[in-house]
Amino acid sequence: MLKGPFLDRNFIGSNDSYQTSDVVLLGMPYDCTCSNRAGSRFAPQQIRLESVGIETYSPYFDIDITDLKFYDSGDLEFPFGNAEKMLKIVEENTDIIYSDNKKILGVGGEHLVTLGEIKAVYKHCKNLAVIQFDAHTDLREEYLGEKLTHSGVMYQIGKLIGFDNIAQVGIRSGERAEFNLMHKYDTLKSNPIELEKFKDKEIFITIDLDVLDPSLMCGVGTPEAGGFSYLELIEWLKYLKKFNIVGLDIVELAPDIDISKTSTATACKLIRECLALL
Repeated sequence: MLKGPFLDRNFIGSNDSYQTSDVVLLGMPYDCTCSNRAGSRFAPQQIRLESVGIETYSPYFDIDITDLKFYDSGDLEFPFGNAEKMLKIVEENTDIIYSDNKKILGVGGEHLVTLGEIKAVYKHCKNLAVIQFDAHTDLREEYLGEKLTHSGVMYQIGKLIGFDNIAQVGIRSGERAEFNLMHKYDTLKSNPIELEKFKDKEIFITIDLDVLDPSLMCGVGTPEAGGFSYLELIEWLKYLKKFNIVGLDIVELAPDIDISKTSTATACKLIRECLALL
């Protein structure tokens, strides 16, 4: 019998029991509606491998994630090219997580996966609001004739929970019609204090990694200049620590685009901080 020790293929600090966990890390490797540079389906696996290089202690939140009860469930398996079936699989598994009184930390994959999560979370959290950190509006009614795309995920979520229950942070790219929609519902926020309108809400946070400046985060499908620094994003998350966060996801890392692996390492650190929020 081999003695080991052997490297763990789960995210660093993960517990080995789903039953005793409070938070479930769920990989969602799907990128079939990607409109620019593909590859985000490889993110969950690469994030797990790279996570061995970070510490489990967060100096920003003074929490060690080994003290948290979170479980890395691995990756879901999706049929290529079938967005509706992918969303059904995400919704079904997310629904199980919340039926078991746990929270999700989703790891994409493209941003469309968030819609499947929200459909399930909304069954359990009727006072739901979604805070989106992103470079892009993601408010297209359709893209190239398709309604289910990563460029329209927030439009679909808005139709489900109401656009008044959405806040968008870091947005710097989109079509005029999308910006008009943001102005109509006042979803665009530039200061954390503007989120106080959601203080009594159940909050789901979705972070598209292209909210960060491409000088730091070049490994994304559609990089946009003028983004947040890592510490600027952390300040927003620290502000949200006092809110009722019921779920969270991190999406759109395309790890193979950044051969330095800096983007992947940054995503790992961000997952560590986000675990502290849940």
